[in-house]
Amino acid sequence: MAVEPAPHVVGLHWRPMEQRTRASLLSRVRDCADDLAWSEFDVTYRELIVRYARRRGLQVSDAEDVRQAVMMRLAERLRSFRYDSGQGRFRDYLRRCVRNEVARLYGRRSGSDAVPIDELAAGAEDVDDLWEAEWRAHHLRLAMAKARAAFEESSIATFERLLAGESPEAIATGQATTVDAVYKVRTRLRSFLRERIAEQLSEEEDGDGRS
Repeated sequence: MAVEPAPHVVGLHWRPMEQRTRASLLSRVRDCADDLAWSEFDVTYRELIVRYARRRGLQVSDAEDVRQAVMMRLAERLRSFRYDSGQGRFRDYLRRCVRNEVARLYGRRSGSDAVPIDELAAGAEDVDDLWEAEWRAHHLRLAMAKARAAFEESSIATFERLLAGESPEAIATGQATTVDAVYKVRTRLRSFLRERIAEQLSEEEDGDGRS
């Protein structure tokens, strides 16, 4: 089954930013007894990991195995994790963990459908680009979830039809509204998403090391 491509919002230009997972959550997950922190961490990143693994060609069950393995390894490694903004970004660390687990899964396979580890390494640039695309899609999904809670269903429906490529004129006719109203919905949703994404990235850049 084909995996849904990363979503794209016309007019939402992704600005390159230093993206770092907020230190407060990383501090909390160092305590393996903090079930609430681990639940938040899993909810935040599970779809990102699974979707990336699926786009690497894994079946759903295998992608879930990768997610579980990543979480288990992180549970061990994050005990001694100390956030240092000068030592790179957590998203890069997570990417390496996920890529390693995908490679390990392929390495355990036998048969003609197995993908050699050296072949995976040869395509490192491509899979890194794939991770970046999924990371951006991850933030857009989080922001869209907030939009669904903040806007009326009709506004969300209008925005989704715009994303699907329908013209404002066709949408206005189908919803018995004006073209101007459709444009206003688009402007408001775009602005909302930009703000929410900026907030999410700001949280991830919070590297003050507080616990």
